[in-house]
Amino acid sequence: MLAFPRSLARLTRAAAACLAILAAPAAAQEMRGHGGPVRALAVAPDGRLALSGSFDSSAILWDIDQGLAVSVLRGHDSSVNAVAALADGRFVTAGEDGRVLIWRMGRPEPEARPITHEAPVAALALSPDGRSLASASWDGTVRIAPLAGGEARVATTQRGPLNAVGFAPDGRSIVTGGHDGALRIIPLDGGTERVVELGLPVNALAVAADGEIAAGLADGRVIVLSAAGQQRGQIRAAETPIVAVGLSPDGRRIAAAGIRGSVAIIDRQGLAVERVLVGPGLPVWSLAFRPGTEELLTGGGDRLVRRWLATSGEHLGAVIMARPTDALTRLADHPGAEVFRACAACHTLDPDGGNRAGPTLHGVIGRRIGTAPGYDFSPALRSMDIVWTKETIARLFEIGPTAYTPGTKMPEQRVTDPEDLKDLVDFIAKATGAE
Repeated sequence: MLAFPRSLARLTRAAAACLAILAAPAAAQEMRGHGGPVRALAVAPDGRLALSGSFDSSAILWDIDQGLAVSVLRGHDSSVNAVAALADGRFVTAGEDGRVLIWRMGRPEPEARPITHEAPVAALALSPDGRSLASASWDGTVRIAPLAGGEARVATTQRGPLNAVGFAPDGRSIVTGGHDGALRIIPLDGGTERVVELGLPVNALAVAADGEIAAGLADGRVIVLSAAGQQRGQIRAAETPIVAVGLSPDGRRIAAAGIRGSVAIIDRQGLAVERVLVGPGLPVWSLAFRPGTEELLTGGGDRLVRRWLATSGEHLGAVIMARPTDALTRLADHPGAEVFRACAACHTLDPDGGNRAGPTLHGVIGRRIGTAPGYDFSPALRSMDIVWTKETIARLFEIGPTAYTPGTKMPEQRVTDPEDLKDLVDFIAKATGAE
């Protein structure tokens, strides 16, 4: 769950996302295969294979050097939000459906279902000894399962959705971050947890081999803390929420992805931005360093997986930018067009645009909720008695999807500026044929 403070209203318009993932050989086209934004990325310890998870409910296993899909994993009912690569060659996926699945290469069905949550799973973490898997969920819990088999246990229950989790280097504690704006260091032996109030939602975190913690916040900052939770410094990595954070294999660099479509490469020791990768696929939802190399993989809202040299910022392969929809081009001067760009990755506007991660908005005015042709709506939305009008659309963004349409798959976001809200609703009406 991402947070969009009022002060960031104009900066976060270029956020949101669909699902998709692609990849490519070093001098060829990017990898393609997903039907929506690439929500999650992981690279195997030997650096040969990568796993991508998408809003299209699938995961794809890639041969990185060849840029080819090895297999497509389909075991989730909705978005694949987190993935992980195990040392024994297996892979893990976790989804909006609350399930965590373990896969073995070459098998079409999951090998195990070690963890089930009551809400979407947002993050996964592997213990340093490789024996346990932790999952953080919007149900407010972190659950830990032994990979050799056995029951998962609840390691912590917290207030509000959790977005991130990591193990301390000794495996004796976990670090969590969530929507309540606190970072917690929680001993697994029942000791007293340490709470560090950061003031804004923590959307992602990474724990270094020496225990230092890098946390990505909703205002574009990366906060670096000691293993004990004492803040060492902070970096302005983006002007929009940070949604993914990763550490290079040697621990020298932090990569931080923002939803506007840039990735900051940060010198961890000096706490300074070395370079910014621009054009990785608006927005950037995921990233992962490739062990044994200087490469960084990024996954974005344009359904591509891209490869970069983190040490130079060089892009490996041609940069392909998503083309704007006809309506966005036609009405580019409308003040609501800029606001709508935060929605464009998930929703189309034109008659032939079709459904993406969200249903098409063409003809939305006057349409009953949950009835757009060809889109798989949740039972909760199909049962609601809402007809989309300019007034009901305004209400959706005024109080947020979670409050107005409980059970929605839509990312939580609000438009709190009255002028922006009026412009957005007017643009949607004009762009979808209502006016």
